[in-house]
Amino acid sequence: MTTFTFNTSGAILFGEGAIGQIGAIAAARLGRRVLVVTDPGVVKAGLVEPALKALAEASVEAIVYAEVAADPPEALVLAATQAARAAAATGIIGLGGGSSLDVAKLVALLAVGEESLPSIYGVGKARGPRLPLLLAPTTAGTGSEVTPIAIVTTGAAEKMGVVSPILLPDVALLDPELTYGLPPAVTAATGIDAMVHAIESYASANANNNPISRAFAREALRLMGGALERAVRHGADRAARADMLLGSMLAGQAFANSPVAAVHALAYPIGGHYHVPHGLSNALVLPHVLRFNAASAAAIYGEIAPLAFPELAEVEAASRAGAFAQKLADLSQRCGLPQRLRDVGIPQAALPRLAADAMNQTRLLVNNPRPVTEADALAIYQAAW
Repeated sequence: MTTFTFNTSGAILFGEGAIGQIGAIAAARLGRRVLVVTDPGVVKAGLVEPALKALAEASVEAIVYAEVAADPPEALVLAATQAARAAAATGIIGLGGGSSLDVAKLVALLAVGEESLPSIYGVGKARGPRLPLLLAPTTAGTGSEVTPIAIVTTGAAEKMGVVSPILLPDVALLDPELTYGLPPAVTAATGIDAMVHAIESYASANANNNPISRAFAREALRLMGGALERAVRHGADRAARADMLLGSMLAGQAFANSPVAAVHALAYPIGGHYHVPHGLSNALVLPHVLRFNAASAAAIYGEIAPLAFPELAEVEAASRAGAFAQKLADLSQRCGLPQRLRDVGIPQAALPRLAADAMNQTRLLVNNPRPVTEADALAIYQAAW
């Protein structure tokens, strides 16, 4: 067995009603004055109120920064950092979807003032220190609460990543009740995103692909393959919501250590240029990337396909990877997601630019089980169009 590293969040609390414990946890770990980083939708949905109540009961003062937007730009990250400094925050809480959690990670780091945002883009450049950090997801998709990654939109469309273990939070708090009100479309898109994390992690060509990540990826696919459609169609299905949130976390732990690849690399330009939500961007290219990769990864996909779709165990090994890609496409369609790039307003003439931009995602493409050229990327986008 080769040497590997596996990092994850310092502590994980999972369970219905767990948000009620956020005050006691914050008082013990984050100090008495915290900045809560969230977005307007989470506030409107009433998901911040239980956290604020629990914090007040624990005598923790909370200042709310609720301006996070999807695909957060650098200016937003810097504004949130300034809010933390102005509040003299002793700790940071991220409450929301992946964007809120990513911003919270960066605020915890940048508010200390020893590093600048441009200096930490890339892998291993952020060193810390940072403020104490708690992350509580309200979607079952990104796994950001257990990943050392934060994504920022730079310039007009390009996305950059900050990747460092220092971004892993002290506490990940996962309460399925926070996901009960997710609309079907958001449930579907974030759920497919989490399944992509598990699939790409399991098949990753990264040297740190390891047995822990593979075990977590397998269990994530088993949980989410049986729960996603139920969660979309019956949003109050408590078991489905819990399975999705746990599966998303496990997939996050997997890809945090055995990184994702071409699906994400091709999804980022779609989101950057056309503001398509990240999970949907992944769903649009997923089956086409898997079909492309099957030339090199058919056996790997064949191993995990029956975990998500048990009926695929009866399919011949030689055909299972293709059947897996089709099953994922069918699942996406049954969950009501758009199926083609043209369905989300992307013109065919834009595909060469998307392909060129995808080539900039070198930190992801190096993990793909099959090398991807710009011509390959263009062919995948054309198949998805």
